[in-house]
Amino acid sequence: MARQSSGIGVWLPDMRRSVENLLMHKLRSLLTMLGMIFGVAAVLSMLSIGAGAQQQVMSFIEDLGVRNLIVEAREATDWQQMQKVRVQSPGLTFHDVRAIQATLAGIEVMTPRKRFIPTKMMPKPQTELPAVYGVDPNYLRIAGLRITAGRFFTSEESARAAAVCVLGEAARTSLFGVDDALGRFVKVNEQWFRVIGVAGPQAVAQTELAGLPAQDRNNLVYVPIGAAMFRLEDTYSEMRDEIDGVYVRLKPDVDMTTAAATVRGILTASHRSYDDYSIVVPAELLAEQQRTKRIFDIVMVALASISLLVGGIGIMNIMLASVLERTPEIGLRRAIGARQSDIIRQFVMETTLIAVAGGTLGLILGVAMSRLIASFAGWSTIVTGGSLVLAFSVSVLVGLVFGVYPAMKAARLDPVQALHYE
Repeated sequence: MARQSSGIGVWLPDMRRSVENLLMHKLRSLLTMLGMIFGVAAVLSMLSIGAGAQQQVMSFIEDLGVRNLIVEAREATDWQQMQKVRVQSPGLTFHDVRAIQATLAGIEVMTPRKRFIPTKMMPKPQTELPAVYGVDPNYLRIAGLRITAGRFFTSEESARAAAVCVLGEAARTSLFGVDDALGRFVKVNEQWFRVIGVAGPQAVAQTELAGLPAQDRNNLVYVPIGAAMFRLEDTYSEMRDEIDGVYVRLKPDVDMTTAAATVRGILTASHRSYDDYSIVVPAELLAEQQRTKRIFDIVMVALASISLLVGGIGIMNIMLASVLERTPEIGLRRAIGARQSDIIRQFVMETTLIAVAGGTLGLILGVAMSRLIASFAGWSTIVTGGSLVLAFSVSVLVGLVFGVYPAMKAARLDPVQALHYE
């Protein structure tokens, strides 16, 4: 206990002396901290932006289903391009669906998809027109849709191309506002559909991802695929593939890479090697995004740490000036018995206090910047405990590293010469 008290007794006077010296030069101390403050704030805000963006992408990929395999058609955008494609490939068709179903082992469920973009809709949507997805009932399991009201359409309704629909969350709000949508009717172009269910919110990718088009999956109307093909007239049907997507859910023991290679082989044969489709494997995409996130974090921290490096140089510069300014004080302390370790401890403690104070203020500024970015830019930002610890730890480490040299220089001063220094 006595040894512990003695240790605390050694540190407390140095702590008090360091605080008094920093307070004696408030403006200089604040200016010295600015590099640390902005460096920590930059590290934290960049990490929060990266974490927010990655969380959106990760949520979207996980919602796609790590046991799913998705085929997306790359459809022609003009008549000449479509004629060129059709010379070699018939596009994505039901024949492809049957070939995949007959050849690929380990299929749990699958469904083709026909996407339809209406030109008008009633009730008139408050925002952009929802897209229509024609799918089989299996889509409910494959996409992991959560029905918050009503139900999804059945196999019997799908077989007879029933005029029923399920609304995505955004589509329901856009069409009916706060009113109950169940049992109401939606007119898509000239065809009426009865609303039998509402799907819960889903994660959304803001940009095209690995061949998947940017699509607000909450602003959708789900109908039986037969209803989409036979009840809805597609203005651009001559330029469209028979179907534009295939979703396959595989059993847990199936290797996703091998399955994707099998599907690619089937489509290469039927499309005569023409690359008018893309195959998306969410499990592989998720692993790739996780690797990308780690690289992104390293790069962002490295870039933002340049500010901390500048702050560390500022600390070294100020502390070297402080050593020269306080040379007589150092000589006096050495003359009355202070050891070199005592002098080192005093100056390192001052740099540590500057780094800790600057790091703390930087964390506050970084959190504020993250919220401002989220508010004004509309980006998703997430401040994690790991990013707080990392930014603060780096600032303290930089302060310590750049404070050691001035401290050692002060400790090596000759007491006699220091007492006579002017």
